[in-house]
Amino acid sequence: MTPPMKLTLPLVSLAALTFSASPALASGHAEAEAQTLDLSKQTIAMRSVQGPGNETPKVAALYRDTLIKAGWSPSDIEIVPVDDTAYLLATWKGSDPSLKPLVLSGHMDVVEAKRADWQRDPFVPVVENGYLFGRGALDMKFNAALAVSTLIEMRHKGYKPKRTIIIAFSGDEETTMKTSRLIAERLKGAGLVINVDGGGGMLAEDTAKPLAWTWDGAEKNYADFQLEVTNPGGHSSAPRKDNAIVQLSQALVAIGAYHFTPEQSPLTKAFFESAAKITPNPQVAGAMRAFAADPTDADAIATLRSLPEFIGRIETTCVPTMVNGGHALNALPQRATANINCRIFPGHKREDIMAELAKVANMPVVKFSDVTEGSTPSPASPMRPDFVNAANKAIHLAYPGIAVIPAQASGASDSMWYRVNGVDAYGASPVLIKDSEEFAHGLNERVPLSNIAPGVVYFTSLFTDLSK
Repeated sequence: MTPPMKLTLPLVSLAALTFSASPALASGHAEAEAQTLDLSKQTIAMRSVQGPGNETPKVAALYRDTLIKAGWSPSDIEIVPVDDTAYLLATWKGSDPSLKPLVLSGHMDVVEAKRADWQRDPFVPVVENGYLFGRGALDMKFNAALAVSTLIEMRHKGYKPKRTIIIAFSGDEETTMKTSRLIAERLKGAGLVINVDGGGGMLAEDTAKPLAWTWDGAEKNYADFQLEVTNPGGHSSAPRKDNAIVQLSQALVAIGAYHFTPEQSPLTKAFFESAAKITPNPQVAGAMRAFAADPTDADAIATLRSLPEFIGRIETTCVPTMVNGGHALNALPQRATANINCRIFPGHKREDIMAELAKVANMPVVKFSDVTEGSTPSPASPMRPDFVNAANKAIHLAYPGIAVIPAQASGASDSMWYRVNGVDAYGASPVLIKDSEEFAHGLNERVPLSNIAPGVVYFTSLFTDLSK
């Protein structure tokens, strides 16, 4: 549901960074590298989209068969049908059952894609000019294939985890998240979750060199609120003061101009402190540092609010996304509705945000209702030293010296269901892309194949350190 984490920093240049641009790659990962591309292509070819003909269960079956062939016992793999989809749990038993499991989270479903809109068939994987094209290439069949292939190679090379590792892939993350909730409830005794559908990094637009990498330990809470105005209507030749469309519009204008109180958490404070170091624009960098030091600094707030990539990092945001009204061209509207989509800073209840919006609108005739589906408020995960140290080590093995920036995602992902059950979850994909090539959920989705080799290095280190 949420695209891989993008780190958008105005005017970032290679001159602002001091690390080596060439990844330091260990040798001997040919098996995992080849299997990553093969699994990616096979799963992209499966139309795992909600509705008639949903092939998500086929994706799960492919992973199951691949893991069994690699040495997993059939009894350690479970595919659970749910409505028209399914979820997958595959267990690699550790030697110490007293340790809480490490969960590798992801999803197998993708967003719908229509052939007529794409340059290539979205469900026919194509490798071209160093990219893999197809629906799910970025979100997130490539990441799933990379993680699974790395585990298989680790097993083939004789690695024996002390902590049990569970692959937990949901089947409807892009829609209702029913399987996401079910999995998180079953695994609420886990010790740590690595969500390979979050985090990620940025490549330079001109050189494709790695610029920075982020991991996320929290996400804003997703919410949809419906605004509705109704009245008797009438003939358009006899206008009335009470016009549903006008009244709704007045409420939307007030909401559109409103800003919530800026705030920060330890995670967002760390983001601004780290991101400021590699932001060459002195005004923006200064605003980052000032806001991290004092989240009430008016000048810093004004600067960060002026940049779309940062306003969502300092406060709750609510914006109108859909409007519908009227029933005839020559009649006064009997009903007008709008949807307000919010991304709520962790720690706030949806009902409190909705009440604040109603107060801002100051239109008693406007009825507010919570129509949110597939989302729940979740707390932030702490900046756990075991995860932070393992992630830093792993990404620096893949990309020596790369800047690492903690972040809060915009939501929503499977991570929130683990967090609401008390399990720490972190988005930590090793995939780096250019901002201009971020086409998750969009047309002509693609992923650079240059991510395969460093991705295996990264996952091998991360999975080993968190399970040994």
